[in-house]
This record gives sequence, C-alpha cells and structure tokens, in this order.
Amino acid sequence: MHVIDLGLIAFYLAAVLGLGFWFRKRAAQSLESYFLGGRRMPWLVLAMSGSVSNFDITGTMWIVSLLFILGLKSMWVHWMWGFLMGAFFLAYMGKWVRRSKVMTGAEWMTTRFGDDRGGRSARTAYALMAVLTLASFIGYDFQGIKKFASVYLPFPPELCALVVLGLTTLYVVLGGLYSVVFTDVLQTAILTLASVVIAVLAYRLVDADSVRRILPEKWFSLAPSWRLESLAGAPDAQYQWFGALVIVWVLKGILLNAGGPAQMYDFQRFLAARSPRDAAKTGAAWSAFLVVRWAMCMGLVLLALSGIAEVRDPELIMPVVLRRFLPVGLRGVVIAGLLSAFMSTFSSTVNSGASYLVRDFWQAYIRPRAGEKETVRAGYFATVLLVVLGLLIGFQARSIHQIWNWMMMALGAGVVLPNVLRWYWWRLNGWGYSAGILAGILGSVLVLFLPQAPMFITFPPIALVSLGASLIVSFLTPPVDASVLVSFYRNVRPFGLWKPVRLKASADGLPPLPPTERPSRVVGNVLVGMAGISGLYLGPMLLVAHRPRQAAVWLAVALTAAAVLWRTWLRPLNAEKQP
Repeated sequence: MHVIDLGLIAFYLAAVLGLGFWFRKRAAQSLESYFLGGRRMPWLVLAMSGSVSNFDITGTMWIVSLLFILGLKSMWVHWMWGFLMGAFFLAYMGKWVRRSKVMTGAEWMTTRFGDDRGGRSARTAYALMAVLTLASFIGYDFQGIKKFASVYLPFPPELCALVVLGLTTLYVVLGGLYSVVFTDVLQTAILTLASVVIAVLAYRLVDADSVRRILPEKWFSLAPSWRLESLAGAPDAQYQWFGALVIVWVLKGILLNAGGPAQMYDFQRFLAARSPRDAAKTGAAWSAFLVVRWAMCMGLVLLALSGIAEVRDPELIMPVVLRRFLPVGLRGVVIAGLLSAFMSTFSSTVNSGASYLVRDFWQAYIRPRAGEKETVRAGYFATVLLVVLGLLIGFQARSIHQIWNWMMMALGAGVVLPNVLRWYWWRLNGWGYSAGILAGILGSVLVLFLPQAPMFITFPPIALVSLGASLIVSFLTPPVDASVLVSFYRNVRPFGLWKPVRLKASADGLPPLPPTERPSRVVGNVLVGMAGISGLYLGPMLLVAHRPRQAAVWLAVALTAAAVLWRTWLRPLNAEKQP
C-alpha cells in the first residue's frame, strides 16, 4: 500500500482516539452517561450511529460474497438477520423499548417479570445470551478484519487485526457511548463518501453492454428457486436447496424483528433516545443511512466480475477489488471509511456487551452498592474482558460464513421465540423465559458438532425445543405478579395476548392508544415500511448495474411507501402528546 494511503488511514485512527479522550470526562460522570449518553442524544445522531453500526466491514464482505455467488436472489439471505428491522422500529418497537426506562435489555427483564427469583433468572439468562452473542460478534469482526488486512499488509493478518481491535477498544473504554455515537457520525460521513465513490466508479467502468455480457438475465431475478442446480457439489452447496432456506430465513427474520432489537447494541440506541417519539424516529431513519452500502456492494461485485478471475475465496473479493481499481489517495480514503465501518460495529458491540457484564452480573451479584466511579472502572475492565472472550471465539472460526451462520441460525433459533413471547403473551414468566433461552443455547452448542447440517434442518428443532421449554415451564410455575404485569402494560402498552392484564389495568383507567399504535395501523405501517426499505435498497443497486427500468420501479415503491407513512405514521406521531 502507498505511503499516502497509509498516512490517511493513520490520520483517521488518530482522530478517532482523540475523540475518545475528548469525551472521557463527560462519559465518566455516571454509569448512565457512560452507557446511554445521559439519554440526551438527538434521534438523528442515534439513527446514524445505529445504522453505521450495522455497516460493518465483515458483514459487507459477506454481502458481496453472497451477491457474487447468488446474484440478486441473495437478498433473501438477509432476512435471517432482520435487514428490514427499521419497519418494526418505526411502527412500534422503538417506542416500546424506550418506555421501559432501563439501561440494558437484561435489566428490562425485571420490568416484565419482576424482581423475584423468576425475574432475576430471566435477567441472568438474557444477559448470558447477550454476552455470548456479542462475544461471537467480536469473533466475527476479527475474522473479517483479519481477511481484509491479509490483502494489503505484509504482516501476519492476526497481528493487524489485533492492532485495530486494540485501538477501537481503547476509545470505547475512554469515552463510553459518547465516543461511540459521535465517532459514528464522523464514520457515517466517511462511509457515505467511500460508498458513493465505489458505486460511481463501478457505474463508469462497467457499462450496460459489459453487464449484459458478463451477467445472465436471471442473475437479476429476485424470484426464489426451490433448488439451484449449479451449486450442487460446489463449495457453496449449502445454498443449493434455496427454497427451503428462504422459508426459514423469512420466518426467522419476521420473528427476530417482532422480538425486539436483536443485535443487542440497537436496544441501547433506543434506550438512549430523549423520548418514545424520538425512539420511533430513530427507527425510521435507521435504514435510510444504509442505502449507500447496498449500492457499494453491487459496485464491488460488478468490478470483480469484469476484471478479477483469480480470487478463489468470495469473502476476499472486496479488498482485492479495492486494491486493484482504486488510485492512490482515494484508496486510503475508502479503506479509512471501511475501517470506520468495522470500528463502528465493533465499538457498539463492545460498549453494549460491557454494559451487560457490569449491570447484570457485577453490579447485580457482586457489588450492588458500588459507587459511580467504581462502576465506571468496572466498565473499563468488562470491555477488555469481552474483547478477550470474542478473540478466543474468532481464533477458532474458519470463515466469516461459518461464525455468522452459527450466530444467526443456530444461536438465533434458540432465543428468537422466547424473545417474541415476552412482548406478546402475558402468561410467559421469568422461569419460562430463562428455560427457553438456556434450552436454545444448549441446542445451538450441539449444532457445533454437526457443521455440515443445512440450516433448514437445524433451525426448526432448536426453535421448537426452546419454545417447548418456555411453554412447559411457564405453565408449571406461577404467573408473574399481577402488579408487575399491570405496571409493565401501563408503561409499554404492548398488543397481543394481554387481555387479562389489560382488563386489570383498565380498572384504574387507561389513556387511549395513540392512532399510530393501534394494532391494525401498526401492522399496516410495518408492511409499508418493509416495502419502502426494500425499494430503497434495490433501486440504487439496480441503478449501479445499468438496469434503469427495474431501478425506477423499486424507487417508485420506496417513494410511494414514504408518502403513505407520512400520512399514516409521521403526521400522527408528531401530534402525539409525550409523557
């Protein structure tokens, strides 16, 4: 890599560390300041932070590899991680989370299940799941940055990855959520510039005739095929039974989004909002800042298909394309932007994971009376501990694909249904929730011994075992105390199977639901939001690929959805009175 590129990257890393030192004093004021920014952050800033935290370098390498292998059909794969989550966030879930008024998703358990032994067991089970998930995310990030660095630097890739992880950990330790969020705003600007540069470069270098020559018409089809014969016996044979996989991906995605923020750090963004209304707006803007990522991915794939033949590992396509096609200087800016994506996701993961270790283990069981300064110091230690645990997982994984599929479709299968039940069914208690989570985690660990088993085979039994454990244990143990359920219902106002609790809460009078939260309106806004986000992502992708008619159709879908949501969601939301 040229010295100019290295200089630009070094300058960026120095700027990020400087922000960590700048916010150190403010973050150390209290635990709420350290982990939630004092709940005073603007919704647009939180949306930028949340979206850029999803825009990670490892995930982008994975998206590019899938697009390379499967074409536009690969969009179905992304249901597994809930890529349409913004529709659920804006319609209702952002408000529900913010009204909880807690610090972590595990602490939320006591507002839902109480502070007795059952409630504490649910809180501990959730914290265990969160730490395991977030540590796995760190291992996944490590795999990505290691592969990325192997293309550019002559040093051992593991060493390069450790250096980047160490620098990111340092600024998270110093500045808490303040440094994470405000650094994310800087990273959003850099990433947007980098993504637009790559998309425009691909559009100019790969013209319409070249696209038609190198890609068949069916490459641009979204219609799922039951079986992809071309993958039988290939290295990517796991995707050959595509139709069966689409069923479990879509089911998992809907359940995942209905169960609340799933990446753990996104829960934190909504809790940090100033009000429930701001939390809903954060959810709406969340997806908008990710548009450029999808256009960039299409650009990278087109450049790879037109000019690179020697890459055998699809996960290396992105760094190889950047090295070959970008000029000196511009390459440094783009790589700094992609490093910012990695650091953004990593920092959000670490800050959120440390909050669970401190709040739900150390403070709950070891030092419940610790002062603010001691607790913040515990946050420093928890951050480092989580990173070490994640690195141990990362060193064991063989590829991005391996660790991601295990997190999403094995561990995810084990926890998704208890997370759904906690919002929509009053009879689920703390014991039932923790039994479902622990049974699911055990099932996901057993899958590690079946590495060749396809996802559509492993997902259903793990999910059903988890669901069965939640139902059986809930019915065998007493329900949650009525006062806890009534308090939760009055604050959060969930819909679903809550009739007995709703009747008790209504006895003392309940304000009517705002128009945007009536179940029929919520479902409608979710569906419209899903269509809008799909159009928002697919339109720019097809535009980069010189498919103007298809792009126009999808962009028209996005604009129509935006117009509908302005009438059915935004105007009524702005008219609502805030508590």
